[in-house]
Amino acid sequence: MTKVIPLKGVRGMIADAMVKSLATGAQLTHHGSADATALMAEKARLGVAGTKVSVEDILMLALVRALKKHPEANGRVEGREVHLSDAVDLSVAIALPGNLLVAPAMFGADGKDVTELRAARQDLAARAKVNKLTVTEMTGGTFTVSNLGLTRVEHFTPIINAGQICILGIGRLTDRAVRGADGGIELRPHVGLSLTFDHRALDGAPAGDLLTSICEEIEGMAV
Repeated sequence: MTKVIPLKGVRGMIADAMVKSLATGAQLTHHGSADATALMAEKARLGVAGTKVSVEDILMLALVRALKKHPEANGRVEGREVHLSDAVDLSVAIALPGNLLVAPAMFGADGKDVTELRAARQDLAARAKVNKLTVTEMTGGTFTVSNLGLTRVEHFTPIINAGQICILGIGRLTDRAVRGADGGIELRPHVGLSLTFDHRALDGAPAGDLLTSICEEIEGMAV
């Protein structure tokens, strides 16, 4: 027996938004990886000091720092115009029960420290579960982050939140063999990153520069 699930209601809205995004944007994805040794050390240091944060929280901090260096990637495409934003209003993809997905924005993310980013993310997630997000939060973001780091996915091709210029996909942490300072081989954690961008607003080289900056922020992380 075949089970038929109509694409209607919230699932139908998600389906329409995904198709619209792909149909109206020239989307391309760059993939990269960053050495997460400094990130994990900073997470451990904060934990010892009594500040609980996740890998995703620290990665969001690295992202907003990189975006301040690359403002051409922070904004929206509206018709034949690119609208860049001074503030990083970071949308966070949140999976909900029932195969549903939302991506509300935390406004002014570039003005928050890592604990404030964590609190804002947790607040959005809590209100998303009880359908208490505002229309402005659902439509006002300038950049999106989507985290699959708790799965076996290392890299993927995230679809842009319709209208925005970019979305960053975060994959799982994996250990890689690298050449150590003494010339020997050592294992270090690396995080997979996937940056999808709208080629109408951003060319491949500056998108590559942004992904490189994100990696550099991660590799030199100090909260």
